[in-house]
Amino acid sequence: MQTDSGAGRRGFLRRLLTFSGGAAASTAALQAQAPGRGGRGDAFLPSYARAQNYRSLKQSSYDTTGGNADRWPIKAGATQELFNQKGPGVITHIWFTIAAQSVHHLKELVLRVWWDGNPKPSVETPVGDFFGLNLGQYVIYQSAYLACSPGRSLNCYFAMPYRTSARMTVTNEGKGDVGAFYSNIDYIGVDALPADALYFHAQYRQAAPCQPQRLPGGKNPDGKLNHVVCEARGRGQLMGMTLGVLLNADGWMGEGDDMIFIDDESKPAIVGTGSEDYFLGSWNFGGRDGAIPFGHHYYGAPLIIMPERTGGRYCCYRWHGDNPVTFTRYLKHTLEHGHANDRGDNWYSVGYWYQDKPYTDFPALAPIEERIPRVKLPA
Repeated sequence: MQTDSGAGRRGFLRRLLTFSGGAAASTAALQAQAPGRGGRGDAFLPSYARAQNYRSLKQSSYDTTGGNADRWPIKAGATQELFNQKGPGVITHIWFTIAAQSVHHLKELVLRVWWDGNPKPSVETPVGDFFGLNLGQYVIYQSAYLACSPGRSLNCYFAMPYRTSARMTVTNEGKGDVGAFYSNIDYIGVDALPADALYFHAQYRQAAPCQPQRLPGGKNPDGKLNHVVCEARGRGQLMGMTLGVLLNADGWMGEGDDMIFIDDESKPAIVGTGSEDYFLGSWNFGGRDGAIPFGHHYYGAPLIIMPERTGGRYCCYRWHGDNPVTFTRYLKHTLEHGHANDRGDNWYSVGYWYQDKPYTDFPALAPIEERIPRVKLPA
């Protein structure tokens, strides 16, 4: 059965290839729309059965000597370049698997991506958080854009266009060496990108712990003290988020509303009904004694350990591929940490979005010791 994520990616690539293929591709596209047998034209043909106008390429950690050492060792404090390409082109898939000394390597390794020669990255996040493993432990799950498979393989399917160049690195900020970092990055080369092609971004934030609030009447109409998932200026669209929560006290962590500010910094334009509802679950994901992990195409909570107990862990994700949240000047995606921000748990999040120009005004990453999830009991 054809999934809507595949359709979305193929639709993007079809538009891209029609633009880059010039008049011939445009003519073919028009012919494809012309009535044919049964009035459907040739719409019965899937895209993979039609001629394409891109060049399929890959950059990987393969052994350039022809041997079997198809990996990079990364010493403590070192940076390894994973991808470097002059454009235009589109990264279509990223796959990593890692063997490291440290049990915290998913938090210690930092992924950065630069578009079109910008001096600052538009993607900056610990590797684990980028792939939805926000608490630094491996969890098998599959979603529309991110997945983790048995054998600790990490996969990303966000399309990442660039016009003149793209560069990707990973930095080992831990004290132990990474013995083997395997990487396969699939991409396509094209003659040109559509004028409206947008740049991919991913921004990491944490609050460990969140600061609990006691607001008058238990009401929070403006969302000023919410956890900020991502913030950007420009024109684009929000694609979603991943979130890891480590409980510092008993009770349900997900009563807070989602609030998204669009082109107006003073008040949210979109307000939801609770965090479990935003992640498209319900009723505390099953409660203290009945919670069951789940993972679906656009939403999930694939990690639920010790629900509603001190030390409990949740990893959640939500994608807006069905309806990317558009903005023309400003975006701030936020969530309440508990009702009216009344909880003080540890939150680790990544926001994912596209926009018209590479945006690099990111907050500084927290030091590595502060990124490691540890219970912090209230004083």
